[in-house]
Amino acid sequence: MSCGMICVHGASKAFGAVKAVHRAELCVERGEFVALLGPSGCGKTTLLRLIAGFEQPDAGEIRVSDRTVAGPGVWVPAERRRIGMVFQDYALFPHLTVAENVGFGVTRKERRTAVGDALALVGLDGYGGRYPHELSGGQQQRVALARALAPRPELVLLDEPWSNIDPLLRGTMRDELAAILRAADVTVMLVTHDREEAFSLADRVALMLDGTVVQAAPPEELYRLPSTRWVAEFVGAGNFVRGRVSGGEVETTLGTFALSAPAAERDVDVLIRPEQLELLPDAAGVATVIGREFRGHDVFYRVQTGDAVLVSQRPSTEQVELGARVRVRPHVDAVCAFS
Repeated sequence: MSCGMICVHGASKAFGAVKAVHRAELCVERGEFVALLGPSGCGKTTLLRLIAGFEQPDAGEIRVSDRTVAGPGVWVPAERRRIGMVFQDYALFPHLTVAENVGFGVTRKERRTAVGDALALVGLDGYGGRYPHELSGGQQQRVALARALAPRPELVLLDEPWSNIDPLLRGTMRDELAAILRAADVTVMLVTHDREEAFSLADRVALMLDGTVVQAAPPEELYRLPSTRWVAEFVGAGNFVRGRVSGGEVETTLGTFALSAPAAERDVDVLIRPEQLELLPDAAGVATVIGREFRGHDVFYRVQTGDAVLVSQRPSTEQVELGARVRVRPHVDAVCAFS
């Protein structure tokens, strides 16, 4: 992966004794939509602020669009980085109209055209004379996005932009905002703690833990080929089945599987996702359904087999009764193994 738009190399930032970002590495290609995902306190917002120029790194280097903006002896302030920013609380000026908010930061010569174009892009034509308090939360979010896009930046950063939106509207707003950003043909970096949000929107997801990017990959790869057991558990439910690597394969109680990556001969835990386990009702089966959670489009089953409890996710059209005896049949070509 080249670094056509963002290159973070060994960036660190501490606040007192707290290492918010620690030797972080990240590359973002021009035109990508990348989500910074991780638990609260992992450093994702601090890393975003380092890229934006609101914080100065203690060590390391940051490049934006082939220009070093932070590093040894180099510091480019935020207003000179040509980066659009959408804050968590939108940060609109209550005493300014929508047009004045959007035009803030745009040169007077370009203001009228830039404001009109930005409002049209976010679907707020005719709203320029209103004030923020006269708008809904979703409309305020669009104004914040229009303000970020008005100076025609190459890069837009978003910090938890849907946290203040009603949960019932969040999905729709998320899709609309993503469509606007892709139409604007800009590089996007989104900070979120919501796995579903990151997976549904981003071309790549950079997963952070303890101030460091532990894996950056397309959502499908992150889910199916996690680099560590922590990554595997953070991005989705999983079964970890004991096994033994031998002859390039791994033998488990559920069968023998190919490995997604070579591993030394040893005892391991094998990752099998819930949707990869089929349940076949069978009076002679050695497994028993001990839990059943109906979720509408699918059902989560907990299955006791020997000393282990497995989780199976099946379509709601496949009904298996609580207490039923079943056979567990894996549907997986290759598995990840963790020592």
